Amino acid sequence: MTLRDLWSEGRVSYGAWCTIPSSWTAEIAARSGYDWVCIDTQHGLIGYDAMLPMLQACAAGRAPTFVRVPWNQPADIMKALDAGAEGVIVPMVNSAGEARQAVGACRYAPDGYRSMGPIRARVVLPDSGPRSSAGVVCVVMIETKDAIANLDAILDVPGIDGVFVGPNDLAVSLGVTPTYKGEDPEHRRAIETIASACARRAIPAGIMCGTPEVAEQWRRAGFRFLAIESDTRLLTIGSEQAVRKARDLASQQAPARA
Repeated sequence: MTLRDLWSEGRVSYGAWCTIPSSWTAEIAARSGYDWVCIDTQHGLIGYDAMLPMLQACAAGRAPTFVRVPWNQPADIMKALDAGAEGVIVPMVNSAGEARQAVGACRYAPDGYRSMGPIRARVVLPDSGPRSSAGVVCVVMIETKDAIANLDAILDVPGIDGVFVGPNDLAVSLGVTPTYKGEDPEHRRAIETIASACARRAIPAGIMCGTPEVAEQWRRAGFRFLAIESDTRLLTIGSEQAVRKARDLASQQAPARA
C-alpha cells in the first residue's frame, strides 16, 4: 500500500518516527505494524547518506515512507524524492508563498519546478516520470502562530496533500508550555482549529502524539495520520523502565545471609 492509498481511503493511520541513523532500526519500525514511517532529517541525527539505506530498509519492511526534510529548501525536497521517498513533510511553512514553494519542489512542470532526475525513485516507484508528479505526497507543517494566522491561505494552495502539526513548536510560538497533549487551552484551540480547517477541505491532518492515549485524543479531534513516538524516545523509555525494574526487584529481596 502506498501513501496515496492511505490518503484515498480516508482512514486513520499510525506512523513510526525515525530519528536514529540506522537502517536496522528503520526496518524494525517498518515491520512493526505501522501504516507508514517518517525518516526525520530535520531534528533527528540522520544525514543523506543514512537516509538512503533507511528508505531501502523501509521498503524491505513494506512500509510507505515520508522524509521530513531539514527545511523548506527545494534541494532537500528534490533529493529526498529522487532517493525514493513517497512523500515529504516540510517544516515551518508560515505563508501561502512558502506553501507554493514546497509544492513546486515536489511537482514537475507545468505544476512545479522539480528537476528531472529520479535516480532511485524511477526504479522503486511506479511511473516516477513527469506525468506522475501528482503521486508525490506533499505535506506542510503548521507549527507557528504566523501559520495559524495564514491557515486558510496556506490550505487553499493547490497541491497541498496534507498538513502535519508540530505541537511543541506551535506551543513555543504561542508562548505556552510545550506538550503533545495540548494542555494549555490556547494551544489546544490552535491545534483543533487546524484540524477543523483541514476537515472542511478534506485535507488529511496529522500530528505528533507521544503516546497511544494522546493519539486517540487527537483522532477524536479529527486528525487522520498520527505519529506515535520517535525511536529515540521509545529506546530511552524502554531502557529506563528495564533498569528501574531490575533495581526495584533487587531491593525487594531480603539481604543474603552470610
